[in-house]
Amino acid sequence: MIIRRPFNQLGAANHGWLDAKHHFSFASYHDPNHMGWGALRVWNDDTIAAGAGFPPHSHANMEIITYVREGAISHQDSLGNKGRTLAGDVQVMSAGTGIRHAEYNLEQTTTRIFQIWILPDEEGLAPSWGTKPFSSTKGQFTILASGYSQDSQALPIRVRARVMGARLDAGETINYTLGADKLGYLVPAQGEIRINDILIQERDGAAIKDEHTLHIVAMTDAELVFVETLA
Repeated sequence: MIIRRPFNQLGAANHGWLDAKHHFSFASYHDPNHMGWGALRVWNDDTIAAGAGFPPHSHANMEIITYVREGAISHQDSLGNKGRTLAGDVQVMSAGTGIRHAEYNLEQTTTRIFQIWILPDEEGLAPSWGTKPFSSTKGQFTILASGYSQDSQALPIRVRARVMGARLDAGETINYTLGADKLGYLVPAQGEIRINDILIQERDGAAIKDEHTLHIVAMTDAELVFVETLA
């Protein structure tokens, strides 16, 4: 089963400096039919104006992954971490017992991000933060963040899940084995694709379950972000 979540049906909140689209219920947007997908709780599609951002605020017991689509995001937190994550790269913040952080677009142009929250398998662990540059491999997903020890090149998260990215030229394909015990949620950051003959357009969501194999075809040049969690 593949359920398309059209971009124009997402929750929305425009704060001037922040234009946010919500795949799942978040803040003032509440939809009981879209509360999450497995352990995946939040997928926000955020456009942040130059020189603006999220002032210091707190989180606890959540794995927060930021995928930068355009521009850059600058991070600072109560652990003393500071960093700048560029387009195509990822940062992970494990909120654990509690962390206070700020995220700003200090660039002179707009920054666009996906902000993804996943519920951890275990609460009450020490908070942490990390960022890493990635280079995608043609024709397959690159694992960006993972809760599995064998994914040693990925940023660690504290949940049995994977966050993956891929870039495809028009006409290229990916075949990916998901398995009956896994759920998937995929969003094209750019471009249009087909997943097992279901058309998914740019910034749509695709909620996937009970699909053993995914056959993904890029209808145009495409950039994909994909989260796999336990069913």
